[in-house]
Amino acid sequence: MPQEKLSQLRARLGEVSDIHSAASLLQWDMETYMPPKAAPARGEQIATLSALAHRAFTAPEMGALLHDLRQTVEQLSEDDAKLVEIALYDYERAVKLPEAFVHEFSLEQSAAFQAWLKARVEKKFALFQSRLEKLWQLLRRKADLLGYEGSPYNALLEDYERGMTAEKLKVLFGVLASCQRDLIRRIVHSSRQPDVSWTVGEWNEKTQWDFSLGVLKDMGFDFEAGRQDKSVHPFTTNFDICDVRITTRIDERNLFSALASSIHEGGHALYEQGFRLEDRRTPLAQAISLGVHESQSRLWENMIGKSLAFWKHYAPMLRDRYPERLAALTPEQVYAAVNQVRPSLIRVEADECTYNLHIILRFEIEAGLMEGTLKVCDIPQVWNEKMRDYLGLNPPDDAAGCLQDIHWSHGLVGYFPTYALGNLYAAQIFEKIMQDIPDLWTQIETGCFGGLLGWLRDNVHKHGRRLTAPQLIEKITGNEPDCEPYLRYLENKFSSLYGL
Repeated sequence: MPQEKLSQLRARLGEVSDIHSAASLLQWDMETYMPPKAAPARGEQIATLSALAHRAFTAPEMGALLHDLRQTVEQLSEDDAKLVEIALYDYERAVKLPEAFVHEFSLEQSAAFQAWLKARVEKKFALFQSRLEKLWQLLRRKADLLGYEGSPYNALLEDYERGMTAEKLKVLFGVLASCQRDLIRRIVHSSRQPDVSWTVGEWNEKTQWDFSLGVLKDMGFDFEAGRQDKSVHPFTTNFDICDVRITTRIDERNLFSALASSIHEGGHALYEQGFRLEDRRTPLAQAISLGVHESQSRLWENMIGKSLAFWKHYAPMLRDRYPERLAALTPEQVYAAVNQVRPSLIRVEADECTYNLHIILRFEIEAGLMEGTLKVCDIPQVWNEKMRDYLGLNPPDDAAGCLQDIHWSHGLVGYFPTYALGNLYAAQIFEKIMQDIPDLWTQIETGCFGGLLGWLRDNVHKHGRRLTAPQLIEKITGNEPDCEPYLRYLENKFSSLYGL
């Protein structure tokens, strides 16, 4: 009897997964190739599919199956029991949201995205404000429907980082902000600054594109199970373990922007291509949390892609692609340039030392809006004030300030903190990798990433959602999540680079 019901559950979960994948494909097309006039119809299409998926997942038959299986969980295998546990957790949250709300929220997401695109081009937050106000009203309703303890922000954070709270983040981010601001001050005042003059000028778009594709292939990204395209804001999405899409953004005046984005999104994609095939079309073939997801992208982008060993392998290839301008380029020059610390306005282009301050700024605004201490109309002013406080910078306009990210236009509130948590998780994981693969840098110098990818497959990717983020970190490292490994990593790396 349990096996029969389990088969029924897997079939129903598969149908829900298929609908979500179809909606995600339409979303991917909207951000890559869709003609502008198609936006209203596309919004309706995505809203319809979102409502259908919600209806299928919250159907009474689904609930009955899950509750019946929970009563016989001791008769199931460990993996099947975990599937029931996770699906029931998701179900009990989903049934709190009426289908009409899901449809309305999806419609508003699509409308807000189009408003954000226009506002960003015209550099005017006012063109986005009314849509964002509507989204925030819906987000407060969502928090009330889901229920929460403490800050209403916790209801939304649970969607992305189960078990984390706004209260814990405020303490954690207080430590990070203090330590990272101190490190930045020491770096900025150091007499040893990298020479980046050789990076000035325009760099051919196709050459950048081809170089990024080559690095992705070397990392182990399976192009028969995925592809790379261009978008306004780089992102990763998947429709199946064997269909994972990434995008990058190319700036002809920034030699490393596209490459960094490709490596970052490639780290996300490798995680999603690494789930177990037997878990496909179920909640087990999903990331443990967005913080863990981000740990994979940050590990590849920063700890590998900005290492000296990486550039000992790729600097000669870069020279070959730009022979007239980079004939005398050394790995050490590239290593210094890609690790330049300079407070900047744009989060996606921020260096490792300043990045978390961008996240803390956004978290504080989100929490203020959810907790009622800020209004949407306050965002530009508060954003600029916090930019001056944390990074000493004054945004010249809203496009370089509060309109730079796509997340709020999609209603993704509670998402930003996972970026900083990803940095912390990555540092803890990487310390263990260095213990387990003592010749890792030798492997990287020769362009061999198989050992690293294999380790990540065995220790991170294959688990899917079987563990929570704290459980995974403790399983790998023997310790609970902690900010000290990340602060230690920053101090060691940048003290050497800047002679601190």
